Amino acid sequence: MNPRNSLRRATARLLTAVAASSLILSVSVAPAADKKPLGKVLMPLGDATETMDTLYPFFRLAEEGYEVVVAGPEARLYHTVLHEVPPNSDVPWDITQETKGYHIRATIAFKDVKPEEYAGLFLSGGRAPEYLRYDKDLMRITEHFVNENKPIAVVCHGIEIIAAAGGLKGGRRATTVPKCELDITQTGGVYVNEPCVVDGNLVSAGTWHNYDTRFFKVFLDKMKAQAKN
Repeated sequence: MNPRNSLRRATARLLTAVAASSLILSVSVAPAADKKPLGKVLMPLGDATETMDTLYPFFRLAEEGYEVVVAGPEARLYHTVLHEVPPNSDVPWDITQETKGYHIRATIAFKDVKPEEYAGLFLSGGRAPEYLRYDKDLMRITEHFVNENKPIAVVCHGIEIIAAAGGLKGGRRATTVPKCELDITQTGGVYVNEPCVVDGNLVSAGTWHNYDTRFFKVFLDKMKAQAKN
């Protein structure tokens, strides 16, 4: 069985279930009430966060026993978007087309986040990172994870956030969607054209299409190893 096809089918079922329920995701997803979370994972986002980049890890990390906490510039409801190169467009697209996605709610603002309380940081993509990287509180949060060598997972345009926080200086190796290569190389990093790249505490994937790699396993293993120290 092709793992990528399995991922797509599972995600399609997930999105259908979300649509049937409310189209709105709550602030956090945690393990069952009778189970103590292994730790908290912070997921910063804003309007135009990419749907697939965000929703799959939102549930996947909770499945492993972590509490996933969504944060934004403000504690409110946010719009997600779908980015896809249309497969059957009459006029070809050189880049992805953007369409409306679901909604996701954050009930904690960046300014109120205490990063020392979190085991890991997950940076999703979409257009949101383009303006989130100017948020001083998000930079403070990201710098904490970089300086404390805590696990960071990043996909697609999420690389713009860690790049802005100085987390790629010194030749850190990472991957991203090809059109964001300069965000790595112009901030002191090394772009690696591979589906998944691991460099110390940093685990990166090119796009959500690469979620079928070792990306999540490595991120989870790093958080579990950190908890033992």
